[in-house]
Amino acid sequence: MVSVRARSWLALTLPPVAWFGFQQGLSALLHARCDLAGWGIVWGVASLAACALAAWFARPLARRGGDLLASLWLARLGLAIAGIFGLAITFQTLAILLVPPCVG
Repeated sequence: MVSVRARSWLALTLPPVAWFGFQQGLSALLHARCDLAGWGIVWGVASLAACALAAWFARPLARRGGDLLASLWLARLGLAIAGIFGLAITFQTLAILLVPPCVG
């Protein structure tokens, strides 16, 4: 069984790590082979799934909290962070769909 604080910290750290991996990895991939933009869509959906997983970890904790007020605050912050980074990943994934990567 994972503690409330560990679940809160996982929900807080997973979305930024998913976004960073998506952004840096996709940049390296498209600079090397711009014809693999379809993998960027798959990568974006997987990164969004990581943000959804983080929100899933934090949601029950944000409602009932834990023994400490800090755990409740961390869980709610984890939900906000998952939403913000999920939105950033969504916009970057849409940009892959709209802007052709092999221009120039």
